[in-house]
Amino acid sequence: MSAQNIVSPKSTTSTITNSRYSFAKEVLGDWIPDVTSRILIVGGGENDSAVLLQLGFQNVVVSNLDSRVKGDEFTPYQWSYQDAEDLTYDDSEFDFVVVHAALHHCRSPHRALLEMYRVAKKGVIAFESRDSLLMRLLEKLNFTPTYEHAAVYFNDGKYGGVNNTEIPNYIYRWTEREIEKTISSYSPYSNHIFRYKYSNDVPATSGLERNSTIKSFMIMIAKPIYTLFSLIFPQQQNLFAFYVQKYSPEQGLHPWLTLSESGIKFNHDWARIFYK
Repeated sequence: MSAQNIVSPKSTTSTITNSRYSFAKEVLGDWIPDVTSRILIVGGGENDSAVLLQLGFQNVVVSNLDSRVKGDEFTPYQWSYQDAEDLTYDDSEFDFVVVHAALHHCRSPHRALLEMYRVAKKGVIAFESRDSLLMRLLEKLNFTPTYEHAAVYFNDGKYGGVNNTEIPNYIYRWTEREIEKTISSYSPYSNHIFRYKYSNDVPATSGLERNSTIKSFMIMIAKPIYTLFSLIFPQQQNLFAFYVQKYSPEQGLHPWLTLSESGIKFNHDWARIFYK
């Protein structure tokens, strides 16, 4: 769940604004063109299933850590109680694994991302907040939160925080470089394909605060300026999606590696040519 969203009473993720819903729909429709793909959503909620259902996806499992969920909320899709940091699924069990604003609810967002990568066969798609210079400034000015206490407050003070507990989570924000380093460390066999998309939505959390009149007014005044700014510097926008294509042997290996019957090995022939 992103900094501008509030956790739904029946999910670990957010109630999505129109801008976020449209962004998710655009990205998923573009990056997963085959609607018969087997998809796992981690940290999922009703809005996530609604987006995929509208796009026509048929084979979807929605998972989260919410003990309040019965499962029929996501019909016609399946539901599974899963910890994103320790998924019970086999390697490459799903074509794609998707997360929408839930990684920053994990104690280790990186571990959750790598678990997604492990159980995916084709790729991983994530919607998270980007650690941009503008976002850091907004944090310092208190226009966007650093800890997600609103999510806990609007979930009866019992859910919506770290691992869906009552402890408000730190909002972990990502950079492109960090994503690439994390994946390349876990799977160092070849160069991965990474894709990124950006969009924006007006911060809404401040409008929920008791003394928010001045802050909300300043956000409203700044909106046209921000819109122009985001056109010039698209990476400074507050909606961020990334795609990681899963490594497969068909992609080929780094030249210092070779594939044998017993698996991937160091390429001694390459090394003898490269080194003195």
